[in-house]
Amino acid sequence: MRLTPSTVLAGAALFFALGGSAVAVTEAVRPQARCQAGAVRGFVAVNGDPAKGIANLGDQFTSARPGIGARFNCAGAAPQARRVNVGVYEVRFPGNATQIAAASSAAAETTVGYVGGGVFRVNLWVPGRQDAIDTSFTVLAV
Repeated sequence: MRLTPSTVLAGAALFFALGGSAVAVTEAVRPQARCQAGAVRGFVAVNGDPAKGIANLGDQFTSARPGIGARFNCAGAAPQARRVNVGVYEVRFPGNATQIAAASSAAAETTVGYVGGGVFRVNLWVPGRQDAIDTSFTVLAV
């Protein structure tokens, strides 16, 4: 194969085009700093003890397993949860200044509200009714 000036020029253009794209992609997917605005600042899965049920989660904040499953807090300290009443729980992200969260449950309708000091209150009820229910849930703080 004989190299012509146009082939060399096309190869150089391709090299620089791909190299520029690689730099752009690297910058776009760079990890965010911990606790930066827009990043996931924390999450916690509140499952309760499988042998006792979630209704046996105590009224004092705890991060003990198995009651608290998967968890993350960008501030470093373990997220904690407690049961306030039937279908009412509080989740705390110690040292985390976020005031925005979302809650989800496979078996219940949920609402979540900011209480203050890194604490969120989660309310759970039977879908389509107003009956409070104790069931597992997940909270994502952003």
